[in-house]
Amino acid sequence: MVIATEPTSPLVLDTHELTRRPGTMREVARVVPAPADLGTAVIGIPEGADLTVGLRLEAVMEGVLVSGVVRGTAVGECVRCLDPVTREVTVRVQELFAYPERQQAAVESGDDELEDEESVLDGDLADIEPAVRDSVVTALPFQPLCRPDCPGLCSECGARLADDPDHHHDVVDPRWSALQAMLEDSSVTDETKES
Repeated sequence: MVIATEPTSPLVLDTHELTRRPGTMREVARVVPAPADLGTAVIGIPEGADLTVGLRLEAVMEGVLVSGVVRGTAVGECVRCLDPVTREVTVRVQELFAYPERQQAAVESGDDELEDEESVLDGDLADIEPAVRDSVVTALPFQPLCRPDCPGLCSECGARLADDPDHHHDVVDPRWSALQAMLEDSSVTDETKES
């Protein structure tokens, strides 16, 4: 196993100061740039945007418990009218990072379930990016709207219905189109007879 000597990302936390003594803790408060792909196809926190991170790192028997709050601003577009949408996102994050030797003991004892379920410290480093990503993405709206009653776009011409609430098209049912054509032909014939 390669032991990292320093954090490689702002979302990698150094737990060395906790000295593996249960009950010791420290708090981390910082503003970091958001990682790439922190969202969905329609809304997310842009890469490099500010993420405010306020966390507590606590040494426990099994490892280091990281818990706290992450805040950022998600940007996207309304799924109905395609207007820009901005949402403040505040999520709670909690993740237990097991000590490497605990995970190794689980592997040796054949406890595959424990091995798959936990995050593991890399030396003294805890990478919280996956936990932040899971919390932020699940907190984002599945279908963001610019406002709850957004009427969207006209399905015929694409006009914004919020700009013109009375917008409509006279659409003839295709089953009646032959009758419509006959009526139009008869009105043309009647007009030529009158002149």
